[in-house]
Amino acid sequence: MVQNRSGATPQAVDWSQIDDVLLDMDGTLLDRHFDNFFFEEELPRRYAEKHALAFEEARDRLMTMYRSVEGELAWTDLHYWTERVEIDVVAMHRELDHMIGFLPGAEEFLLSLRRLGKRVTILTNAHRAGVDVKTAKTGLDQQVDRIVDAFEVGWLKMRSEYWPTCRQLVGFDPARALYIDDDEQCLAAAEHFGIGRIFHHSKSSSQVSAVPSTRFVSIESFQMILPG
Repeated sequence: MVQNRSGATPQAVDWSQIDDVLLDMDGTLLDRHFDNFFFEEELPRRYAEKHALAFEEARDRLMTMYRSVEGELAWTDLHYWTERVEIDVVAMHRELDHMIGFLPGAEEFLLSLRRLGKRVTILTNAHRAGVDVKTAKTGLDQQVDRIVDAFEVGWLKMRSEYWPTCRQLVGFDPARALYIDDDEQCLAAAEHFGIGRIFHHSKSSSQVSAVPSTRFVSIESFQMILPG
């Protein structure tokens, strides 16, 4: 379903006016259930075992650590977290890669974009080590033109500094670009920069219900913005 804050259905995308499709990875194409489970359940469990803590105390400590660097590159830097918690989080990603997968309709959407002749770039806040594990599992890198991680840009996507540098790296025209993300802060930064068409992906995880945005046009199904 496509809706905005008033519940109205927006006009269909005029794909003749779009050259570049910019897509978030986790929570937009890939199921965020993996990341939620990893950082909110499994890493706290192992941290609790390592430090002889109750699970709730371990999770509270980690959540405080996460918040302390939110918005900075360290927030998603797997090497940083390996050092911070003294647990190899990259190895854990590989160990749990059976949980990594596409959200429903994502692969079909990528195929449709290829048929439309659009250039497709993944813009992710994820660390390259995590991207490598996920692409090895899903083959996502073979289905798009390029994957740009935040460390290549030097900023996370919710930062205003991100977008001018990203434009230089990728070479897109903001007015002829379409961007989809499940993170409203990232969408707000993109909107401020002048990205021409923006959609919020409302169902980031297979394990939770869709949560439409009150600010941006939300889509739960990619099919709603494809022609025909």
